[in-house]
Amino acid sequence: MPLLNTITTPYAEAFLQVASSRKEVDEIVDQSKTILSLWQDCPELSEAMASPVLEVEAKKAALEKIFSGKVTPSFLNLLKLLADRQRIGFLDAVLERLLELYREQRNIALATVTSASPLDETQQADLLKKIQSVAGTDNLELNLKVDPSLIGGFVVSVGSKVIDASLAGQVRRLGLSLAKVS
Repeated sequence: MPLLNTITTPYAEAFLQVASSRKEVDEIVDQSKTILSLWQDCPELSEAMASPVLEVEAKKAALEKIFSGKVTPSFLNLLKLLADRQRIGFLDAVLERLLELYREQRNIALATVTSASPLDETQQADLLKKIQSVAGTDNLELNLKVDPSLIGGFVVSVGSKVIDASLAGQVRRLGLSLAKVS
């Protein structure tokens, strides 16, 4: 188990148990995804919370002001607990671990689809069907990303499987083939 998991797993497991006992698991998972996105999109917030300069009580007050009424009371308690224990800087890792544990419990595979341009709903549905057959499960969660450097097409990763159907990937493979011929 990587070092970060030894820090994050106990918090994630305990929080998942609390959410389960309160029948809030689905709500907690949705809130985790939202807060994780906010945490990654707003580096100023995550850096301020991780800063040793800001006092614990000030961090807790800020968390209360930002998240009160927007998350369940148990989620707010987790945030305050992480602040108390000087672990709020690991919030993103705790939430990612929580989502991993949730997927493991529900047997949900995570598929990351990186495309050159945003996919419309029809493309997403078609791709979902194909990925389900590759993953061997109907329980699939799509994580959609956009990377214009792919030029066209997409790259799908499910667990250790990677399918590169991008133009950039085809150009790279063509270049490798030409290098072998030379």
